[in-house]
Amino acid sequence: MLDALHLDIQLTHAEIGFSAYEKYGTPLPETTLKAIQEAHATLFGAVTTPPAIPGYFSPVVRMRQVLNLYANIRPCRSFAHPTSRPNINLVIVRENTEGLYSGIERMEEDESTHQVVRAVSERVITRKASERIIGKAFELARQEGRKKVTVVHKANILRMTCGLFRQVAYEVAERYADIRLEEMLVDTCSMELVRAPEQFDIIVTTNLFGDILSDEASMLVGGLGVAYSGNIGEHTAVFEPVHGSAPGIAGQHKANPTAVFLSAAMLLDYIGEATYASRLRQSVVNCMARNAVTPDLGGLLTTEQMTEQVLHELNQEAR
Repeated sequence: MLDALHLDIQLTHAEIGFSAYEKYGTPLPETTLKAIQEAHATLFGAVTTPPAIPGYFSPVVRMRQVLNLYANIRPCRSFAHPTSRPNINLVIVRENTEGLYSGIERMEEDESTHQVVRAVSERVITRKASERIIGKAFELARQEGRKKVTVVHKANILRMTCGLFRQVAYEVAERYADIRLEEMLVDTCSMELVRAPEQFDIIVTTNLFGDILSDEASMLVGGLGVAYSGNIGEHTAVFEPVHGSAPGIAGQHKANPTAVFLSAAMLLDYIGEATYASRLRQSVVNCMARNAVTPDLGGLLTTEQMTEQVLHELNQEAR
């Protein structure tokens, strides 16, 4: 795909996920981490994360934490196809390294029976991470000419953790007089995303809330097949389609490649290749406009056929 743009960039490949675990005993080998650290940016493909395997952890979550990819950026915009609602143009900015995904968990046993009676997961919210992610949301709003940032929390119940996040949001907002801060409870936000998604500009929230809300928002514009994202750190970035490896449709040739293309376009923007990023996005939009898409978007093409159509549009754009 990136080769089709004839860019002067060097591409390397690295292994991650369950296949890497089977070969090396870890889903995130050190060689892969090193390759990401040495690259200007990384395009991450969908991988399988099997549950309850001893020694297996989510390579995506670990990668975000180890590389300090603190901001997960998930645009959600209307597309020209029947499965998308109109007039949606929002971005969900999600804290990516702490919260309930901090990985601090424990089992507690009954002393007499040694039966597990309680499982505990700690939710970690720090001032430093909150300032960083909320500042990123406001900077993105200013960069894109947006006028509103909605901080989403549950401070009425989670008074300490969400309370700190909310407090920091108001402190950060004082530095951005040109951008309005709005606050919303997470349950209200989930409802409003369904009722009137066009009201939102940028949503900034904690790790778990952002994970859930961004998947919900994707269904407004076509589903996970069009959901793309960037994991942004201070020194590097990893861009990825939000969907997993979709084992339920493996081998059926109907997986939607749109999210991969749009994640690659985000990567191109990040490395300063805005013209090529625009060409790639426009090629996807052109395919959608003439219904050259996979079945989940109402089309009849296979994964390979849609990919060929996008590449054809890329060649047309280059002329």
